[in-house]
Amino acid sequence: MRILVTGGAGFIGSHLCERLLNEGNEVIALDNFFTGRRENIAHLLDQRQFELIRHDVTEPILLEVDQIYNLACPASPIHYQYNPVKTVKTSVMGAINMLGLAKRVRARIFQASTSEVYGDPLVHPQTEDYFGNVNSVGLRSCYDEGKRVAETLFMDYHRQNNVDTRIVRIFNTYGPRMRADDGRVVSNFIVQALRGEDLTIYGTGEQTRSFCYVDDLVEGFIRLMNTEADDIHLPVNIGNPGEFTMNELAAEVGKAIGKEVKIKNLPLPPDDPKQRQPNIERARNLLGWSPTVPLAEGLQKTVSYFAERIKA
Repeated sequence: MRILVTGGAGFIGSHLCERLLNEGNEVIALDNFFTGRRENIAHLLDQRQFELIRHDVTEPILLEVDQIYNLACPASPIHYQYNPVKTVKTSVMGAINMLGLAKRVRARIFQASTSEVYGDPLVHPQTEDYFGNVNSVGLRSCYDEGKRVAETLFMDYHRQNNVDTRIVRIFNTYGPRMRADDGRVVSNFIVQALRGEDLTIYGTGEQTRSFCYVDDLVEGFIRLMNTEADDIHLPVNIGNPGEFTMNELAAEVGKAIGKEVKIKNLPLPPDDPKQRQPNIERARNLLGWSPTVPLAEGLQKTVSYFAERIKA
């Protein structure tokens, strides 16, 4: 197939492009390089089946494709809060432009949504039918509400125009090609530990997250995109239900690096969720998907990547 990946030079997008190419597809990666990096896809540029286009999804584009994976949007608080208006435009106008393209060329289209649509959840673990607890005027709302509107657009384009849509709600993902400066907890902890610095934990460190290795996530994407079912257009949680406190994660990072780590506690940011854990029964039943990479193994691979980057 001929497949478009928006945000194709990003952390997750580059892994998806690589996997799609390995399966014999022709891949077009679209990226404006705000958070994506050319080095993430440099090893793909010589392949005849791969094309890179510098483009911002807030502007329309005309292409002939069979499938569209819409991943374009900064995903870490540091980056999406840098220009919150642009973040909302990327989620909303980007979805409109990609859905318009899918409608014109009759392509199947995938939206990378987020567990942030659940906000600071009052239901635990989170199932897809939970409507969430989001502060619509908070510092994080540019991302949270942007993704919620993107989901609305996908469902309405499907119901009104019969566009073939898929929606994944991504829970915390980690792995090689994360940015060292993106402010996410896994990359923060690993980089700080490798540099011999104290690990920064916000609040008491008892808040929880669930961490999914990037290869498992991409497997879930591809299964959803290529599965047929009556309710396939409704959102699907893709994440690892293994739940860890920030203190436990810090200890796991110390084990992966092979040194004792020290902790520095700072105040908790506003609207930071206290718990985050996916219920993945829908993914299990619909896709036969569940994560296979344990946290300890995934952290080893991620530590090796960052160790090479820091050395370089």
